[in-house]
Amino acid sequence: MKQKPFLTLDDVKRIAAAAEAEALKNNWPVTIAIVDDGGHLLWLQRLDNAAATSAVIAPAKAKTAALGRRESKVYEDIVNNGRNAFLSVPLEGLLEGGVPVMVEGFCVGAVGVSGVKSNEDAQVAKAGIAALG
Repeated sequence: MKQKPFLTLDDVKRIAAAAEAEALKNNWPVTIAIVDDGGHLLWLQRLDNAAATSAVIAPAKAKTAALGRRESKVYEDIVNNGRNAFLSVPLEGLLEGGVPVMVEGFCVGAVGVSGVKSNEDAQVAKAGIAALG
């Protein structure tokens, strides 16, 4: 049987702190969601002045990235390039801002961010993941 790494609570806290720091550095009011490899919520943090809807969108982006094992932007691009039938897949976060956490070739979870421009959401998520080293 194979073994794979997983996110610990310390890992999640490190990701969250780095993502928060990136958002605050840029004065971006966002919600940060971190999920495990099955898309189950491990962390949800809504910064001051973040829109209420961002607390729904960020976990959806994270879940999409974890289950798909790729950035949620991939799915946004599929739809934007005309494959509208893809909207029927049972995923909700088909917007940029969900980024998988890959360790030793395994997807161990994902970070989803919502609240500013989608590329800025992704920047915050990637800054959080970078804290793992």
